[in-house]
Amino acid sequence: MKLNERGLLIVISGPSGVGKGTVRKALFELGKHNLEYSVSMTTRPPREGEKDGVDYYFVSREEFEQRIKEGKFLEYAEFVGNYYGTPLDYVEESLAKGKEVVLEIEVQGALQVREKMPDAVFIFIAPPSRQALRERLMKRATEPEEVINQRMEKAEREIHMAYKYDYIVVNDTVENAADRIMAIIRAEHARTERTIQKYMKMLELEVE
Repeated sequence: MKLNERGLLIVISGPSGVGKGTVRKALFELGKHNLEYSVSMTTRPPREGEKDGVDYYFVSREEFEQRIKEGKFLEYAEFVGNYYGTPLDYVEESLAKGKEVVLEIEVQGALQVREKMPDAVFIFIAPPSRQALRERLMKRATEPEEVINQRMEKAEREIHMAYKYDYIVVNDTVENAADRIMAIIRAEHARTERTIQKYMKMLELEVE
């Protein structure tokens, strides 16, 4: 019996290079769920293998800024010269249909969502160590050392923001991290504040 008619908004966040995208993909591969990925929009060019509308919606800076003016983002942020944002309409429509919407976003964007949708579930993906994070950034081999150093400095600041999240999941292995997130989602569905009103109403109808 499902007590929540409205879907859950699950925000997966953490520093750049921590493996958010890999963990999110592994989460969806677990099966037996009603998860739906909210594709973010960005002005950065696609990396090798990335597809428009699947990994991101890739748009021009002009188009992105026009959407900002029109209030069409749940959140957005600018990092290393590029914008990243979450289209608002899609998220609202999916939640209303009872779907679990997963956002994979940067920390700055997650904190914006926290202000607008405090009932969402906020999960911080943390690296097992600073060295592991730097090694992951180096393995990308898509950015110069100067940018990697910028990302590491930003990551240090963001790790200290983890206390603002509901949960911290250490990405020691992708499989473990995905399993922990799925367990969190299932537990959130049983939280009293999410279910008590509908449950009590159901009991009242039985009496009638």
